[in-house]
Formats: sequence, structure tokens, C-alpha cells
Amino acid sequence: MENLARIKNKTLTDKIIPAKEAAGLIQNGMVVAASGFTKSGDSKAVLLAFGERAQIDHSQITLITGASLGQDTDAKLAAANAISLRLPFQADATMRRHINSAQLLYIDENLGETAMHLKTGVFPAIDIAIIEAVCIHEDGSIVPTTSVGNSAVFVALAKKVIIEINTAVPEEIEGIHDIFLSGSYPEKAIIPITSVGQRIGTGSIPCDPEKIAGIVFTHKKDSPADIQPADNTTSKIAGYILDFLKNEVAAGRLTQSLLPIQAGIGKVANAVLQGFANSDFEHLTMYSEVLQDSAFDLFDAGKLDFASGSSITVSEACYQRVFDNLERYKDKILLRPQDITNSAEVISRLGTIAINTALECDIYGNINSSHIAGTHIMNGIGGSADFAQNSYISIFVTESTCKGGTISRIVPMVSHVDHSEHDVDIVVTEQGLADLRGLAPRQKAEAIIKNCVHPDYREMLAGYYAEACERGGQTPHVLEKAFDWYKNLRTTGTMQRQPVLTEIPGTN
Repeated sequence: MENLARIKNKTLTDKIIPAKEAAGLIQNGMVVAASGFTKSGDSKAVLLAFGERAQIDHSQITLITGASLGQDTDAKLAAANAISLRLPFQADATMRRHINSAQLLYIDENLGETAMHLKTGVFPAIDIAIIEAVCIHEDGSIVPTTSVGNSAVFVALAKKVIIEINTAVPEEIEGIHDIFLSGSYPEKAIIPITSVGQRIGTGSIPCDPEKIAGIVFTHKKDSPADIQPADNTTSKIAGYILDFLKNEVAAGRLTQSLLPIQAGIGKVANAVLQGFANSDFEHLTMYSEVLQDSAFDLFDAGKLDFASGSSITVSEACYQRVFDNLERYKDKILLRPQDITNSAEVISRLGTIAINTALECDIYGNINSSHIAGTHIMNGIGGSADFAQNSYISIFVTESTCKGGTISRIVPMVSHVDHSEHDVDIVVTEQGLADLRGLAPRQKAEAIIKNCVHPDYREMLAGYYAEACERGGQTPHVLEKAFDWYKNLRTTGTMQRQPVLTEIPGTN
């Protein structure tokens, strides 16, 4: 009876069905859209039940989400060969292998663009949307759980909707969502956000009750985020960024409250945000995609006034802290659709300071954030381009080397370009920070080589650049050698130049 109280429209109670029956509504070849953004607010029953069935009847679907899913759902669907096409983001090792071996197709796109591509018919029509909810209102509208992502546009466009009511999420979470539907071209609405904490929408996702094909009850927490503690490398990177921001304040370009902060997920981003707790900055705000542990640490430290995002993605310990003390945080956070959090219009208006992670960077500041050695997808571009292209300051962070020093993260030319040099203001490694603003390409190269490259690779990179300069050009390169470092890695297991033998081994 307690569960039934979460369905305020009592005419919908006859739609309650088991997950297996709901999965039976998904037919081979359908386009399925599911809630979920970085492991939170995702389908925890129906998609998994469909994956089990697909192992038997070999059904396949196109799967569209907000971002990555938890519960190992992507892994299980990939292993069952239940997906023919996946978009716009994933972060699962099993699915990654299937994508890179061409067993399933993957569209990796800016997270702020998916909703518009759906609304304008670039992507196929959605047959079924699966949405996790706290409850359903009398008018059929859906109160999401720990993420919004693309759920609002999924519900608006889907032919049928399956709702998973997750009783592990307290109903008291209602009130933290800000659902705003911006429409489509040429009548696309202005998004009137002028401050991070400004509410512009409603607390629930509109849904015609006639579209609801099934309601499934679950009781399962989100998969916890894997939060890695700061280490010497990430702490150094965080220190360089904090020093840079202090200098911006001293120069009069920022105040002690900075501007709204956006940070990607991962240990570097968490280390940077945690660094603010012991800084002189105060009354900070956040306009981001994901609210991580560090956001709630900053709330507790009295440093963060308000945070807007599309999901709450935290560790198990932080999850417990947040939901045991929800009233402490409830008036300080808003969760919005990702086409709002990632809107170029809003990011630019607010003057966001964007901090995102690079897989590699080249001497001119071009960034690869998605592909290993130019060909194999890691996770995807996510929302990094949405923020990099439109922020007040665009910062990219990476370690200078990886894999025991056999790979340099700073290379002559990136093997895949996600962010061009025109959208990159700052590059930071544990070696130092390069401020690329106001610099010509040759000046950028000199700053990056001097400040960001590991000593084991600095001479090599300086030699490449010197030879490139002899050739001339606005952006000098030695094209036939630009990717030699990848060739070295493939043939010798390291990017480092191998010594030239002056004697034949075994002779005097």
C-alpha cells in the first residue's frame, strides 16, 4: 500500500506490471530511450530484463540515454548482443570492446545536442521511453529521481512510456528538479537563466497518462561512483589551477567568488574541487552536468552556495550522507535537463569556468578527449565541448604521462581532435600550467613544451618543434613525423625514442 501511494493518479494502478512483462513490450528493432546520466537515475529492472530475453530471442534495439548507465546495464546488454546502435555516451569496458570491434555501432556526440536531434527528426522516432521516477502525479507527470538527463524530451516524444518507480529514493527528493522544455526551431524558446540558482521550470516531467504502458516498482540505489582519492599528481594539478585563479582575481578579471564552475567527472576534477575547500575563495557556485562528492564537501565546508546539474553521481558513503540529510542540501541544488545544463546560451551568459579532462594534448593546444591512439573509443566526448566552446575560461587537465611513462600525454599532433586549439584556454599537467590566451600558435607551442611536458619527453618534443619551425608556416609541423610517437609505441611499447646503436652487439 505504501508503494501505491507513490501513484497519485489511481487510474494508473492497473498499469503495474513485473519488469519481465514490461520488457516484453520492447520488440526487435525498436528505438528505446532510457533515463540515466552517469550511473544515476537509470533503469534498474526493465532494460536488464530485456537483456536476459535478448539472449534467447536475439532481439536488438537502438538505445538512447542521457549518458552512461549503472547496474552494469551497458555491459550486460552488449554481452547479450542486444544493442545494434548506442548513443550518445557510454563508459563501460564491455560495451567499449564491442564498439571497437564493430559488433555494435556507436554515435558519440555532444550531450547538449541529443535532445534537439531527436526533436528535429535527425534521429529515428522513439518507440518506448523507460524513465525512473520517485512518483507519478495525478496529471500523469513524472518526478525523476537522481538525474534528469534527456528524460523530459524522451517522455515528450516517445509513443509509449514505461515508468520504474524506485522506492529506494525518498519522496522528499521532490523539489530539486527544474524541468524546462525549450521547444524546437524556429520557435525554440529563450532559456531565461541569469543566475545558477534560478528556477525556470516545473518540478516534474509532463506526461500524458494515456502514453503510460506500464509501471514497474524497484527498490535499488544508484550504482556508486568510483571516487579515487587525490594523489600527488592530481594535487599538483589542482594547485596549479587554484594559483591561476588566484592570479585572475589579483588581475581584476575575477572576484573571490569566481564565476560558476563546471567540472568533468573523475579524480582530477574531484581533486580540483576539493582544493577549493582549503582556499580563500568563497560563495562559489556551480553550473555543471554532474554533482559529485566534492560538491557536497564544498557545501559542508561553507564554500559552495548553490549547484546546478543534471545528476547526482556520488560514492556510496556520500549517497548516504546526502539522503540522510536531504534537508541540508535541498534548497542548494537543482537538477535540470541536459539540453539546459549544456546549453551554449546559458553557459556563455553565466561565464562558466570549465574544467575538463584530456586524454592527450598537442603542442598547439588541440585536445583529444575520447579516442585511444586515434581509433579506439574510450568513453566519449560527453559534454566537454558544450562547455569548452562557450565558457569564459576553458581548462583542460591531464597527467603528463601514463602507463609507467611509456606514453606522453603531450604529443606533436593529437591522434583525434575533439576540441580545437580555438576552444582551449588553459592546459595543465602535474608539470605546470600553460595559459594559451592571447598567444599565437608558436607561442602556444613554446608555453606547452616549457610548462606541461614530462622531462623524459621535453627534449624530443622541442626537437620536433624546432624542425617544424625550419619548415615554416603559421602552425609548423613535420607531417611525415607527426605521428612517429604512436609508431614507436606500437612497435617498441613506448613513445620514447629508442637509442641508435653505434656498435653491433657482440663485437668489439
